[in-house]
Amino acid sequence: MSKHCEVSIDTIESDLKYLELLSHNFPTIADASTEIINLEAILNLPKGTEHFLTDLHGEYEAFQHVLKNASGVIKRKVNDIFGNTLRESEKKALCTLIYYPEEYIDLAISKEDDPNDWYKITLNQLIQVCRYVSSKYTRSKVRKSLPPDFSYIIQELLHESQLIPDKQDYFNGILNTIISTGRAKDFIAAICNVIQRLTIDTLHIVGDIYDRGPGAHIIMDTLCNYHSFDIQWGNHDILWMGAAAGNVSCICNVIRICTRYANLETLEDGYGINILPLARFAMDVYGDDPCNSFKPRVNDNYYKEKDLKLMAQMQKAISIIQFKLEGEIVKRHPEFKMDDRNLLDKINFEKGTVMIDGKEYTLNDTNFPTIDPNDPYKLTEEEAYLIDRLKSSFLNSEKLEKHMRCLYSKGSLYLKSNNNLLYHASIPIEANGDFRKVRVGNKDYKGKIYLDKVDRLAREAYFTEKNTPEKLYALDYMWYLWCGPDSPLFGKSKMATFERYFINEKEPQKEIKCPYFEHRDNEEICNKILTEFELSPEKSHIINGHVPVKTIKGETPIKANGKLLVIDGGFSKAYQPETGIAGYTLIYNSYGLQLIQHEPFESTHTAIAQGKDIISTTFVVEYTAKRMKVRDTDVGKELIKQIHYLQKLLTAYRKGIIKERK
Repeated sequence: MSKHCEVSIDTIESDLKYLELLSHNFPTIADASTEIINLEAILNLPKGTEHFLTDLHGEYEAFQHVLKNASGVIKRKVNDIFGNTLRESEKKALCTLIYYPEEYIDLAISKEDDPNDWYKITLNQLIQVCRYVSSKYTRSKVRKSLPPDFSYIIQELLHESQLIPDKQDYFNGILNTIISTGRAKDFIAAICNVIQRLTIDTLHIVGDIYDRGPGAHIIMDTLCNYHSFDIQWGNHDILWMGAAAGNVSCICNVIRICTRYANLETLEDGYGINILPLARFAMDVYGDDPCNSFKPRVNDNYYKEKDLKLMAQMQKAISIIQFKLEGEIVKRHPEFKMDDRNLLDKINFEKGTVMIDGKEYTLNDTNFPTIDPNDPYKLTEEEAYLIDRLKSSFLNSEKLEKHMRCLYSKGSLYLKSNNNLLYHASIPIEANGDFRKVRVGNKDYKGKIYLDKVDRLAREAYFTEKNTPEKLYALDYMWYLWCGPDSPLFGKSKMATFERYFINEKEPQKEIKCPYFEHRDNEEICNKILTEFELSPEKSHIINGHVPVKTIKGETPIKANGKLLVIDGGFSKAYQPETGIAGYTLIYNSYGLQLIQHEPFESTHTAIAQGKDIISTTFVVEYTAKRMKVRDTDVGKELIKQIHYLQKLLTAYRKGIIKERK
């Protein structure tokens, strides 16, 4: 008898109510026994492949390509299967087809004299690839991944061998029928999508989906329909979450960043946010202002000069409103310790200077038509009206609400997954390595307890309907998470937005990183963090993003003797000049951890027309000689618990404590 069967009568009686409920799903001894056999079999399968990405920043084309090619994994599998039996050009074409089946089929067919022959060869090749990537899963899991229209046919093709003479005609007959009925294109697209889906078992996004790039809303559309994923919120995500919850300071920051990077598509086309009132206000107030410090950051000639000028004026207009609104939050919450961020009242309007940290600096822009020197944080009537309209637009965007609910349901501040601790930026710690106490309301929190508290506040800010004092505090804290000095999502002494716009000197623009970033290469500190989050330091890793790894300067993403991995490699084009690459993917499969370093992605059009894939380099971070199985994962632990209770149910049936239901 296996150890699972050693069940005492006392433990059965203590769990009797639960076992009675369980008996409804497994009403007989045979049902419970069959389920135990199934679960034991699953435990012995290889561990599913996890992919980790971070700091996508709206670069939707590169993100979608990395999903489609599984960070180069599909290409390697095609090489493993076909080796020297296919030319390199043929393997390249097959990979492009798998990535973009709907777009590539017609292009491939146009080059063929006999389309039916191409269909038959291609279908055979795709079935081989699909069989290969599905081999580590149960038939049940594969079946659930199949499109309903072709589920039965794909199952037959995957599980029937062409090598058996009696089956060869049957196999070929299916292929011929698919072609003759005109369903080949649809079938190819279906099986390509199955290959993509089975190659990545779980996707982890370690923060910062939003801002800078043009397609954060497209990334969210992709994620909301993805089969298995989770998100660890980044500071740019929390900013949008705060804006969607109605925090007007967050709304101003969102719009300011969109105008700064000439990314109005996300606001207008993605979420239907009406920014025309802001444009009108900016033209009225700053029509004669060149707004030189507010010129958008663009890398091409897509926009006309007059469009860039308007965006600069809009950026200045919303920035001034932002500084006013943020000043009120700082006044409301002395526990935030952010008085140094209130700079409007430090301006000498006659001299054109500002006092920062006891030193006077000359302003490069002294045109402040909406600031009252006697009450600098008060909104004008026009500004108050404008911000009300913008807030209404954010709160009434159905698409934004859908994406935010997805961020909340699939997201969290941190995640423990298969001995990995995932969080976007940092854990507040002191210079000596101790966990830093952070005041929230009238109480101090630190370490894991602080992150748990913040996670709850983020949910309260969005889901509490009435404007209770608790909700209003949570709303203000969403802004603090964006830019507060002790925020685990920010991790710097200040966000020097005012200084970057209005002061030419570099000294006041410096944002000093918190002690975490000094200590993250210290294995002892990393072990301390892992222990705080109830993970084994011997087996576990920390996975971060947030700070781009400057590979071009020789910086490595692997810290603390492999304990901590920083996988922000510059997915955002804005960061690629300083990183020298275009992002990382961390892959955790049954053989261990691999880090994939990506070169820049040109475009989807080039990928389809020229078969141009992302060039990726693989580095083995950690390798295990003994292949990991499902039983070694978090899912495995849950399955073992299920087996334990099913064994109890079996004993209850056999001892007559619970009667079979059939």
